[in-house]
This record gives sequence, structure tokens and C-alpha cells, in this order.
Amino acid sequence: MTPESSEADDDASVIARSRDEPGLFAVIFDRHARHIHRYLARRLGPTAADDALSDTFLIAFDKRAKFDPSRPDARPWLYGIATNLVSRHRRTEVRELKLRMALGPPAAEDGHAQRVADRVTAQARATELDRALAALRPRERDVLLLVAAEGLGYQEVAEALAIPVGTVKSRLNRARAHLRAELGADDFVKETSDHG
Repeated sequence: MTPESSEADDDASVIARSRDEPGLFAVIFDRHARHIHRYLARRLGPTAADDALSDTFLIAFDKRAKFDPSRPDARPWLYGIATNLVSRHRRTEVRELKLRMALGPPAAEDGHAQRVADRVTAQARATELDRALAALRPRERDVLLLVAAEGLGYQEVAEALAIPVGTVKSRLNRARAHLRAELGADDFVKETSDHG
């Protein structure tokens, strides 16, 4: 079969067939790379995200024989691999968040006072959020970002991180409480509750 004929197949069958036809794994990359890259860029920054994306799919390719064929969607598995790579870069991640806080808002443009004021307000809020995220325990940050930024449900996060659903819920609850205390961020915290 050609990669084109694999487009309608679920991820599990494509991965299973890629054991004998390695080129078919490109279908998995094409389906999910955009989402995984976006997640990695949020966690590591755009430069490190490119390398981490490559590493994620190289690891997935190498471990494709161990993929659970009862799971039709490879996305939680790929997010799990990506999150493990992020774990290796935690110190860099926290340094990046602190650097963004130190840089402050962008320079003002002449004649665009309202736009500048909006940017400054958004940058200040982003700085507060970066500070609050950096202060979270890494495990709680992983769960929060997979739910809030990537839109995964509790079960998908549990699969991605290889933890029970109850642990996902408790970590998310602690992360929400921390953000509420740090930001008074009821709007952001409410968004993360809509994905269970």
C-alpha cells in the first residue's frame, strides 16, 4: 500500500504497517507534527521546538513496535514523548520564562498610542502568566498546558503522561488553584475546566 492509501486508516493501523513499510510512518508525522510542534514551541520556544519535534518523531519511529494497537489515535502517545523531552529541558524552560519577564513589553510606536497600550497590557499579563507558570511544579505545568493549551481531555493527558486520570485531575486542580492565587485568573482557569 502507498502512503496515500493510508490516509483513511487510523493511527494504530498505520503504525503497525510501518513496521514492515517504514515510509508509512510519514503519515503519522503529517497528521500530528503541527500540533506537537505548537505544543513544543509553547514549552521550549520556537528554536528548541524544531529540534524537539525531530527528536519526538525519531523516538516515536524507533519505538513504534511498542505502540499500543488498541489506541486508534497516536496523539496522546506523541504528546507523552514530547513532554518527556520537555522534562529534559525544564531548566531551560524556566530560564526562558524568566528572560521574557526581564525583557518587558515591546518598544512603543509613535502615533499608535492605543495599540501600544494594548500591547503593554497584554505583555504585562503574559509576564504575570509566565511567572505563574514558571512557579508551578513541573508535573502540574505539564498537565495544565496539555489541557489548556493543547486541548487534550483528561484521559488523553493520562495516556500521554502514563498516569491515572485521578492524578491528572488533582494536578490540574493544584495548578488552577496556584494560578487563581497568583493571577486571580478566573477566565484562564475556567478555560482549563472545559476539557474533561
